[in-house]
Amino acid sequence: MEADPTIKLLESGYKHLYELNFDAARKDFLAYEKARPDDPLGKASEAASYLFEQFNTKGVLTSEFFLSDEKFLGGVDGTASQNKNEAFLKANNAAREQAKARIKANSKDMQGLLVLTITDGMESDYDALIIKKQLDGLKMMKSAEAEANAVLAIDPNEQDANVALGMSNYVIGCLPSYKRAFLWFGGLHGDRTRGMEQMQSAAEHGHYLQPFAKVMLALAYEREHKPERAKELLAELATEYPDNPVFARELAIVNNPSCCKN
Repeated sequence: MEADPTIKLLESGYKHLYELNFDAARKDFLAYEKARPDDPLGKASEAASYLFEQFNTKGVLTSEFFLSDEKFLGGVDGTASQNKNEAFLKANNAAREQAKARIKANSKDMQGLLVLTITDGMESDYDALIIKKQLDGLKMMKSAEAEANAVLAIDPNEQDANVALGMSNYVIGCLPSYKRAFLWFGGLHGDRTRGMEQMQSAAEHGHYLQPFAKVMLALAYEREHKPERAKELLAELATEYPDNPVFARELAIVNNPSCCKN
């Protein structure tokens, strides 16, 4: 059977996304949505483009942010109202409703479950990092974790689901012990080592979210004082996406930590 030609729109869109060409990425994602209105991954990808653009503007996917406990565990600069991202919320909620409709018709619908994992994972990041509602973010993270486990139980090869699991385990594992103890009673446990293993699996075997898993894992390695492991991943990203200056800059920093400091 001939492969679906519209898949090329998703592939192209994510390539543009990781090149930080967000307008071109959205053009591809919107074209995919038009061609495949039945697939919630199109709308979820559009939502990802808005959130990733905001991450880029706020410097979230950088060592300056990730290695600072104040920023990593406290969120970006600005108030919730200043940082509210209506375009992301609208697209993400639409994708979630589409996914829920598919799951209602078939409880084991892989695309629906995967999109729920992605949308809840993104909203967890948005809540915790962008509008700084950490408790809401952690609750959403718990939902994403359950959905990711459901995806992987059906198809262990669907490694994009491990991004949400890895983020959940790693972020909660980085919290101070008193906060982890509080979350434990709410069913949120967290395990930094396990989180990195899950992100490693997504970095090796993921698809659309593979580059995102790689950069998150590289930054986690830097937090864990393992720069050589970070260097390998950043070198891969800088080679694959030469038009993305963030990957090149982060590679330069891990090679020479004093090179890019102001």
